[in-house]
Amino acid sequence: MYRLNSIGRCVTPLALICLLLLPSIGMAQDETYSKPEMDYTINTLIMFICAVLVLFMQAGFAMLEVGMNSSKNTVNILFKNIMDLSIGVLLFLFLGWGLMYPGDDYKGKWFGFAGPMVVRDVEPNLEYGWSASSDFLFQVAFAATAATIVSGAVAGRMKFASYLLYSGVLTGLVYPISGMWKWGGGALAEWGFADFAGSVVVHAVGGFAGLAGAIVLGPRLGRFTSEGRSIPIPGHNIAFAALGVFILWVGWYGFNPGSQLTYSGAANAEATSYIALTTTVSAATGAVAAMILAWIMFRKPDVTMALNGALAGLVGITANCDQVSQVGALAVGGIAGVLVVLGILLLDKVKIDDPVGAWPVHGLCGVWGGIATGIFGSAIPEGMTRAGYIGVQVQSTAIICVWAFVTMFILFSVLKALGMLRVSAEDERSGLDLSEHGMHAYPPNLAMNPA
Repeated sequence: MYRLNSIGRCVTPLALICLLLLPSIGMAQDETYSKPEMDYTINTLIMFICAVLVLFMQAGFAMLEVGMNSSKNTVNILFKNIMDLSIGVLLFLFLGWGLMYPGDDYKGKWFGFAGPMVVRDVEPNLEYGWSASSDFLFQVAFAATAATIVSGAVAGRMKFASYLLYSGVLTGLVYPISGMWKWGGGALAEWGFADFAGSVVVHAVGGFAGLAGAIVLGPRLGRFTSEGRSIPIPGHNIAFAALGVFILWVGWYGFNPGSQLTYSGAANAEATSYIALTTTVSAATGAVAAMILAWIMFRKPDVTMALNGALAGLVGITANCDQVSQVGALAVGGIAGVLVVLGILLLDKVKIDDPVGAWPVHGLCGVWGGIATGIFGSAIPEGMTRAGYIGVQVQSTAIICVWAFVTMFILFSVLKALGMLRVSAEDERSGLDLSEHGMHAYPPNLAMNPA
Protein backbone atom coordinates (compact mmCIF):
# COMPACT_ATOMS: atom_id res chain seq x y z
CA MET A 1 0.00 0.00 0.00
CA TYR A 2 2.87 2.35 0.76
CA ARG A 3 4.25 1.77 -2.67
CA LEU A 4 0.95 2.66 -4.36
CA ASN A 5 0.56 5.82 -2.30
CA SER A 6 4.10 6.89 -3.10
CA ILE A 7 3.53 6.37 -6.80
CA GLY A 8 0.22 8.21 -6.71
CA ARG A 9 1.88 11.29 -5.30
CA CYS A 10 4.70 11.53 -7.83
CA VAL A 11 3.69 10.18 -11.23
CA THR A 12 2.11 12.14 -14.02
CA PRO A 13 -0.97 10.83 -15.84
CA LEU A 14 1.18 9.70 -18.74
CA ALA A 15 3.25 7.55 -16.43
CA LEU A 16 0.11 6.02 -14.90
CA ILE A 17 -1.00 5.01 -18.39
CA CYS A 18 2.36 3.33 -18.88
CA LEU A 19 1.98 1.48 -15.60
CA LEU A 20 -1.44 0.24 -16.66
CA LEU A 21 0.03 -0.96 -19.93
CA LEU A 22 2.95 -2.59 -18.11
CA PRO A 23 1.37 -4.47 -15.19
CA SER A 24 4.58 -6.34 -14.42
CA ILE A 25 6.07 -2.96 -13.47
CA GLY A 26 3.00 -1.47 -11.81
CA MET A 27 1.97 -4.42 -9.57
CA ALA A 28 2.46 -3.34 -5.98
CA GLN A 29 2.51 -6.96 -4.83
CA ASP A 30 5.69 -7.69 -6.77
CA GLU A 31 8.32 -7.60 -4.04
CA THR A 32 11.16 -8.01 -6.54
CA TYR A 33 11.07 -4.23 -7.05
CA SER A 34 12.51 -2.03 -4.32
CA LYS A 35 11.34 1.56 -3.98
CA PRO A 36 14.53 2.96 -5.59
CA GLU A 37 14.08 0.57 -8.51
CA MET A 38 10.42 1.53 -8.86
CA ASP A 39 11.22 5.25 -8.78
CA TYR A 40 14.00 4.73 -11.31
CA THR A 41 11.61 2.89 -13.65
CA ILE A 42 8.87 5.51 -13.36
CA ASN A 43 11.27 8.42 -13.88
CA THR A 44 12.81 6.71 -16.89
CA LEU A 45 9.38 6.11 -18.44
CA ILE A 46 8.40 9.75 -17.97
CA MET A 47 11.69 10.96 -19.43
CA PHE A 48 11.24 8.67 -22.42
CA ILE A 49 7.66 9.86 -23.06
CA CYS A 50 8.74 13.50 -22.88
CA ALA A 51 11.65 12.79 -25.24
CA VAL A 52 9.19 11.35 -27.76
CA LEU A 53 6.97 14.44 -27.46
CA VAL A 54 9.94 16.74 -28.10
CA LEU A 55 11.06 14.52 -30.97
CA PHE A 56 7.57 14.84 -32.48
CA MET A 57 8.13 18.61 -32.65
CA GLN A 58 10.31 17.91 -35.69
CA ALA A 59 7.12 17.02 -37.56
CA GLY A 60 5.62 20.31 -36.40
CA PHE A 61 8.56 22.33 -37.65
CA ALA A 62 8.45 20.46 -40.97
CA MET A 63 4.73 21.16 -41.53
CA LEU A 64 5.05 24.79 -40.47
CA GLU A 65 7.98 25.45 -42.80
CA VAL A 66 6.42 23.58 -45.71
CA GLY A 67 3.14 25.46 -45.36
CA MET A 68 4.78 28.87 -45.12
CA ASN A 69 6.94 28.40 -48.22
CA SER A 70 6.46 27.80 -51.94
CA SER A 71 5.37 24.35 -53.04
CA LYS A 72 8.48 24.05 -55.25
CA ASN A 73 10.69 23.80 -52.12
CA THR A 74 8.67 21.21 -50.18
CA VAL A 75 10.98 18.23 -50.71
CA ASN A 76 13.99 20.33 -49.75
CA ILE A 77 12.40 21.47 -46.48
CA LEU A 78 11.28 17.97 -45.51
CA PHE A 79 14.73 16.60 -46.37
CA LYS A 80 16.44 19.25 -44.21
CA ASN A 81 14.23 18.43 -41.26
CA ILE A 82 14.92 14.69 -41.32
CA MET A 83 18.65 15.36 -41.71
CA ASP A 84 18.69 17.86 -38.82
CA LEU A 85 17.51 15.07 -36.58
CA SER A 86 19.60 12.27 -38.07
CA ILE A 87 22.88 14.17 -38.23
CA GLY A 88 22.13 15.72 -34.85
CA VAL A 89 21.70 12.33 -33.18
CA LEU A 90 25.05 11.05 -34.46
CA LEU A 91 27.08 14.18 -33.71
CA PHE A 92 25.49 14.65 -30.29
CA LEU A 93 26.24 11.00 -29.52
CA PHE A 94 29.94 11.27 -30.35
CA LEU A 95 30.66 14.92 -29.57
CA GLY A 96 27.82 17.11 -28.30
CA TRP A 97 26.91 15.11 -25.20
CA GLY A 98 30.47 15.19 -23.89
CA LEU A 99 30.76 18.93 -24.56
CA MET A 100 27.44 19.78 -22.95
CA TYR A 101 27.86 17.60 -19.85
CA PRO A 102 31.59 17.40 -19.18
CA GLY A 103 31.23 16.64 -15.46
CA ASP A 104 31.92 18.26 -12.10
CA ASP A 105 35.54 19.05 -12.93
CA TYR A 106 34.32 21.79 -15.27
CA LYS A 107 31.76 23.49 -13.04
CA GLY A 108 31.90 27.26 -13.43
CA LYS A 109 34.01 27.01 -16.58
CA TRP A 110 33.43 27.73 -20.26
CA PHE A 111 34.54 24.51 -21.90
CA GLY A 112 35.07 20.84 -21.17
CA PHE A 113 34.77 17.43 -22.77
CA ALA A 114 34.16 14.15 -21.00
CA GLY A 115 34.04 11.78 -23.94
CA PRO A 116 31.31 10.59 -26.30
CA MET A 117 28.01 9.20 -25.01
CA VAL A 118 28.62 5.99 -26.90
CA VAL A 119 31.26 4.94 -24.33
CA ARG A 120 29.72 6.60 -21.25
CA ASP A 121 26.95 5.91 -18.78
CA VAL A 122 26.13 2.46 -20.11
CA GLU A 123 25.28 0.85 -16.75
CA PRO A 124 22.04 1.62 -14.85
CA ASN A 125 22.61 3.96 -11.91
CA LEU A 126 19.71 4.07 -9.45
CA GLU A 127 21.22 7.05 -7.66
CA TYR A 128 21.02 9.12 -10.87
CA GLY A 129 17.22 8.88 -10.85
CA TRP A 130 16.58 7.71 -14.43
CA SER A 131 18.49 5.99 -17.20
CA ALA A 132 21.22 7.86 -19.01
CA SER A 133 19.82 6.51 -22.29
CA SER A 134 16.46 8.24 -21.79
CA ASP A 135 18.29 11.38 -20.70
CA PHE A 136 20.28 11.34 -23.94
CA LEU A 137 17.13 10.94 -26.02
CA PHE A 138 15.58 13.93 -24.28
CA GLN A 139 18.64 16.12 -24.71
CA VAL A 140 19.35 15.18 -28.32
CA ALA A 141 15.78 16.12 -29.23
CA PHE A 142 16.51 19.59 -27.82
CA ALA A 143 19.68 19.82 -29.92
CA ALA A 144 17.79 18.87 -33.08
CA THR A 145 15.17 21.52 -32.26
CA ALA A 146 17.81 24.26 -32.13
CA ALA A 147 19.14 23.20 -35.53
CA THR A 148 15.74 22.88 -37.21
CA ILE A 149 14.75 26.45 -36.30
CA VAL A 150 17.28 27.72 -38.87
CA SER A 151 15.74 25.73 -41.71
CA GLY A 152 12.81 28.11 -42.05
CA ALA A 153 14.97 31.23 -42.00
CA VAL A 154 17.11 30.08 -44.96
CA ALA A 155 14.37 28.35 -46.94
CA GLY A 156 14.27 28.55 -50.71
CA ARG A 157 17.84 29.56 -51.54
CA MET A 158 20.49 27.60 -49.63
CA LYS A 159 22.42 24.67 -51.08
CA PHE A 160 21.52 21.38 -49.44
CA ALA A 161 25.13 20.26 -48.85
CA SER A 162 25.97 23.52 -47.10
CA TYR A 163 22.87 23.20 -44.94
CA LEU A 164 24.03 19.76 -43.81
CA LEU A 165 27.42 21.20 -42.88
CA TYR A 166 25.78 24.00 -40.90
CA SER A 167 23.49 21.55 -39.10
CA GLY A 168 26.43 19.44 -38.02
CA VAL A 169 28.40 22.40 -36.70
CA LEU A 170 25.44 23.70 -34.69
CA THR A 171 24.41 20.40 -33.11
CA GLY A 172 27.93 19.10 -32.62
CA LEU A 173 29.70 22.25 -31.39
CA VAL A 174 27.85 25.55 -31.09
CA TYR A 175 24.73 24.43 -29.23
CA PRO A 176 26.45 21.99 -26.83
CA ILE A 177 29.14 24.48 -25.82
CA SER A 178 26.69 27.26 -24.95
CA GLY A 179 24.35 24.67 -23.42
CA MET A 180 27.16 23.62 -21.09
CA TRP A 181 27.41 27.19 -19.78
CA LYS A 182 23.97 26.77 -18.21
CA TRP A 183 22.85 23.13 -18.12
CA GLY A 184 26.30 21.56 -17.82
CA GLY A 185 27.15 23.56 -14.69
CA GLY A 186 29.28 26.10 -16.54
CA ALA A 187 30.01 29.76 -15.95
CA LEU A 188 26.49 31.13 -16.49
CA ALA A 189 25.02 28.56 -14.09
CA GLU A 190 27.51 29.74 -11.47
CA TRP A 191 26.35 33.32 -12.00
CA GLY A 192 22.76 32.28 -11.21
CA PHE A 193 21.41 32.39 -14.77
CA ALA A 194 18.00 30.71 -15.03
CA ASP A 195 16.64 29.12 -18.21
CA PHE A 196 14.35 26.28 -17.21
CA ALA A 197 13.78 24.58 -20.56
CA GLY A 198 15.62 26.70 -23.11
CA SER A 199 14.09 30.01 -24.19
CA VAL A 200 17.68 31.15 -24.59
CA VAL A 201 19.77 27.96 -24.62
CA VAL A 202 17.67 26.33 -27.36
CA HIS A 203 15.37 28.83 -29.06
CA ALA A 204 17.48 31.98 -29.06
CA VAL A 205 20.47 29.97 -30.25
CA GLY A 206 18.45 28.66 -33.20
CA GLY A 207 16.84 32.06 -33.83
CA PHE A 208 20.10 34.01 -33.92
CA ALA A 209 21.80 31.32 -36.00
CA GLY A 210 18.90 31.66 -38.43
CA LEU A 211 19.26 35.44 -38.45
CA ALA A 212 22.93 35.09 -39.38
CA GLY A 213 22.03 32.75 -42.22
CA ALA A 214 19.29 35.02 -43.55
CA ILE A 215 21.60 38.05 -43.53
CA VAL A 216 24.51 36.34 -45.28
CA LEU A 217 22.30 34.58 -47.84
CA GLY A 218 20.29 37.67 -48.74
CA PRO A 219 16.59 37.68 -49.61
CA ARG A 220 14.83 35.34 -52.01
CA LEU A 221 14.50 36.51 -55.61
CA GLY A 222 11.57 38.87 -55.94
CA ARG A 223 11.16 39.40 -52.21
CA PHE A 224 12.08 43.10 -52.45
CA THR A 225 12.01 45.45 -55.43
CA SER A 226 15.07 47.42 -56.54
CA GLU A 227 13.55 50.40 -54.71
CA GLY A 228 13.34 48.36 -51.52
CA ARG A 229 9.58 47.78 -51.51
CA SER A 230 8.49 44.55 -49.82
CA ILE A 231 6.70 41.98 -51.97
CA PRO A 232 5.33 39.14 -49.82
CA ILE A 233 5.78 35.58 -51.09
CA PRO A 234 2.84 33.74 -49.53
CA GLY A 235 3.10 30.19 -48.30
CA HIS A 236 1.37 27.55 -50.38
CA ASN A 237 -0.52 25.69 -47.66
CA ILE A 238 -1.78 27.44 -44.51
CA ALA A 239 -3.43 24.18 -43.41
CA PHE A 240 0.03 22.58 -43.13
CA ALA A 241 1.31 25.61 -41.24
CA ALA A 242 -1.57 25.48 -38.75
CA LEU A 243 -1.11 21.72 -38.28
CA GLY A 244 2.57 22.33 -37.61
CA VAL A 245 1.81 24.87 -34.88
CA PHE A 246 -0.69 22.52 -33.20
CA ILE A 247 1.91 19.72 -33.26
CA LEU A 248 4.53 22.06 -31.80
CA TRP A 249 2.15 23.17 -29.05
CA VAL A 250 1.50 19.53 -28.07
CA GLY A 251 5.21 18.73 -28.27
CA TRP A 252 5.93 21.57 -25.87
CA TYR A 253 4.30 19.50 -23.10
CA GLY A 254 7.35 17.30 -23.34
CA PHE A 255 9.69 20.27 -23.68
CA ASN A 256 8.63 22.22 -20.57
CA PRO A 257 6.99 19.75 -18.14
CA GLY A 258 9.60 17.14 -19.04
CA SER A 259 12.37 19.47 -17.91
CA GLN A 260 10.96 19.36 -14.38
CA LEU A 261 12.46 15.91 -13.95
CA THR A 262 15.94 17.05 -15.00
CA TYR A 263 15.96 19.71 -12.27
CA SER A 264 14.33 17.91 -9.35
CA GLY A 265 15.59 14.40 -9.98
CA ALA A 266 12.13 12.93 -9.39
CA ALA A 267 8.69 13.16 -10.97
CA ASN A 268 6.34 15.58 -9.24
CA ALA A 269 2.74 15.71 -10.43
CA GLU A 270 1.97 19.12 -8.95
CA ALA A 271 5.03 20.85 -10.39
CA THR A 272 4.61 19.15 -13.77
CA SER A 273 0.97 20.11 -14.14
CA TYR A 274 1.64 23.70 -13.03
CA ILE A 275 4.38 24.03 -15.66
CA ALA A 276 1.91 22.73 -18.26
CA LEU A 277 -0.61 25.33 -17.07
CA THR A 278 1.73 28.33 -17.39
CA THR A 279 2.89 27.02 -20.75
CA THR A 280 -0.69 26.82 -22.02
CA VAL A 281 -1.67 30.24 -20.66
CA SER A 282 1.32 31.93 -22.28
CA ALA A 283 0.75 30.28 -25.66
CA ALA A 284 -2.92 31.22 -25.70
CA THR A 285 -2.21 34.81 -24.67
CA GLY A 286 0.52 35.11 -27.30
CA ALA A 287 -1.87 34.01 -30.05
CA VAL A 288 -4.60 36.43 -28.93
CA ALA A 289 -2.19 39.37 -28.52
CA ALA A 290 -0.64 38.81 -31.97
CA MET A 291 -4.08 38.51 -33.55
CA ILE A 292 -5.33 41.74 -31.97
CA LEU A 293 -2.24 43.77 -32.85
CA ALA A 294 -2.15 42.50 -36.45
CA TRP A 295 -5.89 43.11 -36.79
CA ILE A 296 -5.45 46.71 -35.66
CA MET A 297 -2.46 47.31 -37.92
CA PHE A 298 -3.61 45.51 -41.08
CA ARG A 299 -7.42 45.93 -40.71
CA LYS A 300 -7.83 42.19 -41.17
CA PRO A 301 -7.21 39.26 -38.77
CA ASP A 302 -4.09 37.43 -40.01
CA VAL A 303 -3.95 33.72 -39.16
CA THR A 304 -0.19 33.51 -39.75
CA MET A 305 0.41 36.20 -37.14
CA ALA A 306 -1.80 34.34 -34.66
CA LEU A 307 0.06 31.09 -35.35
CA ASN A 308 3.40 32.79 -34.77
CA GLY A 309 1.92 34.47 -31.68
CA ALA A 310 1.15 31.09 -30.13
CA LEU A 311 4.72 29.94 -30.81
CA ALA A 312 6.05 33.22 -29.42
CA GLY A 313 4.16 32.65 -26.19
CA LEU A 314 5.54 29.14 -25.96
CA VAL A 315 9.11 30.33 -26.53
CA GLY A 316 8.79 33.18 -24.03
CA ILE A 317 7.49 30.99 -21.20
CA THR A 318 10.01 28.19 -21.72
CA ALA A 319 12.67 29.83 -19.53
CA ASN A 320 10.38 30.63 -16.60
CA CYS A 321 7.38 28.28 -16.70
CA ASP A 322 8.40 26.84 -13.33
CA GLN A 323 8.62 30.13 -11.42
CA VAL A 324 6.09 32.63 -12.77
CA SER A 325 2.54 33.08 -11.48
CA GLN A 326 -0.45 32.65 -13.74
CA VAL A 327 -0.63 36.45 -14.05
CA GLY A 328 3.07 36.40 -14.93
CA ALA A 329 2.38 33.81 -17.63
CA LEU A 330 -0.29 36.10 -19.07
CA ALA A 331 2.22 38.95 -19.20
CA VAL A 332 4.99 36.83 -20.70
CA GLY A 333 2.73 35.46 -23.44
CA GLY A 334 1.03 38.78 -24.19
CA ILE A 335 4.28 40.67 -24.59
CA ALA A 336 5.72 37.84 -26.70
CA GLY A 337 2.69 38.02 -29.00
CA VAL A 338 3.27 41.74 -29.51
CA LEU A 339 7.01 41.31 -29.99
CA VAL A 340 6.65 38.68 -32.69
CA VAL A 341 4.47 40.95 -34.84
CA LEU A 342 6.85 43.88 -34.37
CA GLY A 343 9.83 41.62 -35.06
CA ILE A 344 8.37 40.43 -38.37
CA LEU A 345 7.73 44.04 -39.40
CA LEU A 346 11.26 45.03 -38.33
CA LEU A 347 12.87 42.37 -40.55
CA ASP A 348 10.68 43.53 -43.43
CA LYS A 349 11.79 47.12 -42.84
CA VAL A 350 15.50 46.29 -42.90
CA LYS A 351 15.03 43.89 -45.86
CA ILE A 352 16.02 40.66 -44.12
CA ASP A 353 14.11 37.73 -45.59
CA ASP A 354 13.03 35.20 -42.95
CA PRO A 355 10.21 33.21 -44.61
CA VAL A 356 8.72 31.67 -41.45
CA GLY A 357 9.65 34.32 -38.88
CA ALA A 358 12.29 32.17 -37.19
CA TRP A 359 14.13 35.10 -35.63
CA PRO A 360 11.04 36.99 -34.37
CA VAL A 361 9.59 33.81 -32.84
CA HIS A 362 12.67 32.06 -31.50
CA GLY A 363 15.37 34.73 -31.37
CA LEU A 364 13.51 37.84 -30.22
CA CYS A 365 11.02 36.01 -28.01
CA GLY A 366 13.79 33.76 -26.70
CA VAL A 367 15.58 36.89 -25.52
CA TRP A 368 12.31 38.10 -24.00
CA GLY A 369 11.94 34.78 -22.18
CA GLY A 370 15.38 35.14 -20.61
CA ILE A 371 14.73 38.72 -19.49
CA ALA A 372 11.15 37.97 -18.37
CA THR A 373 12.53 35.34 -16.01
CA GLY A 374 14.35 38.07 -14.12
CA ILE A 375 11.30 40.35 -14.13
CA PHE A 376 8.53 37.89 -13.20
CA GLY A 377 10.39 34.88 -11.79
CA SER A 378 10.20 33.99 -8.11
CA ALA A 379 13.39 31.91 -7.83
CA ILE A 380 15.80 34.76 -7.12
CA PRO A 381 19.13 33.26 -5.99
CA GLU A 382 19.92 33.70 -2.33
CA GLY A 383 21.72 36.96 -1.63
CA MET A 384 20.74 38.48 -4.97
CA THR A 385 18.35 41.40 -5.44
CA ARG A 386 15.64 41.56 -8.11
CA ALA A 387 17.75 44.09 -10.03
CA GLY A 388 20.75 41.81 -9.77
CA TYR A 389 18.69 38.87 -11.01
CA ILE A 390 17.51 40.85 -14.03
CA GLY A 391 21.10 41.89 -14.70
CA VAL A 392 22.33 38.29 -14.67
CA GLN A 393 19.53 37.28 -17.04
CA VAL A 394 20.26 40.11 -19.47
CA GLN A 395 24.01 39.54 -19.47
CA SER A 396 23.80 35.76 -19.82
CA THR A 397 21.17 35.97 -22.54
CA ALA A 398 23.32 38.42 -24.50
CA ILE A 399 26.39 36.19 -24.24
CA ILE A 400 24.56 33.14 -25.61
CA CYS A 401 22.91 35.10 -28.44
CA VAL A 402 26.18 36.73 -29.49
CA TRP A 403 27.91 33.34 -29.41
CA ALA A 404 25.31 31.77 -31.72
CA PHE A 405 25.11 34.72 -34.10
CA VAL A 406 28.85 35.31 -34.46
CA THR A 407 29.85 31.66 -34.89
CA MET A 408 27.14 31.03 -37.45
CA PHE A 409 27.77 34.31 -39.26
CA ILE A 410 31.40 33.31 -39.69
CA LEU A 411 30.46 29.84 -40.94
CA PHE A 412 27.88 31.15 -43.43
CA SER A 413 30.30 33.86 -44.62
CA VAL A 414 33.07 31.32 -45.25
CA LEU A 415 30.66 29.12 -47.21
CA LYS A 416 29.57 32.15 -49.23
CA ALA A 417 33.16 33.15 -49.99
CA LEU A 418 33.80 29.60 -51.25
CA GLY A 419 30.73 29.76 -53.48
CA MET A 420 29.07 26.95 -51.54
CA LEU A 421 26.20 28.77 -49.85
CA ARG A 422 23.48 29.87 -52.25
CA VAL A 423 21.97 28.16 -55.27
CA SER A 424 22.02 29.91 -58.64
CA ALA A 425 19.21 32.24 -59.66
CA GLU A 426 18.06 29.72 -62.26
CA ASP A 427 17.91 26.92 -59.68
CA GLU A 428 16.09 29.16 -57.22
CA ARG A 429 13.44 30.04 -59.80
CA SER A 430 12.87 26.41 -60.74
CA GLY A 431 12.72 25.42 -57.08
CA LEU A 432 15.09 23.47 -54.88
CA ASP A 433 13.01 20.31 -55.17
CA LEU A 434 14.02 19.95 -58.81
CA SER A 435 17.43 21.63 -58.81
CA GLU A 436 18.76 20.01 -55.62
CA HIS A 437 16.83 16.73 -55.45
CA GLY A 438 15.39 16.07 -58.91
CA MET A 439 11.83 15.42 -57.80
CA HIS A 440 8.45 17.01 -57.19
CA ALA A 441 6.57 16.98 -53.87
CA TYR A 442 3.32 17.22 -55.84
CA PRO A 443 2.41 16.11 -59.36
CA PRO A 444 3.53 18.97 -61.65
CA ASN A 445 0.00 19.69 -62.86
CA LEU A 446 -1.13 20.14 -59.24
CA ALA A 447 1.85 22.20 -58.02
CA MET A 448 0.75 25.43 -56.36
CA ASN A 449 2.36 28.84 -56.00
CA PRO A 450 5.28 28.40 -58.41
CA ALA A 451 6.70 31.81 -57.48
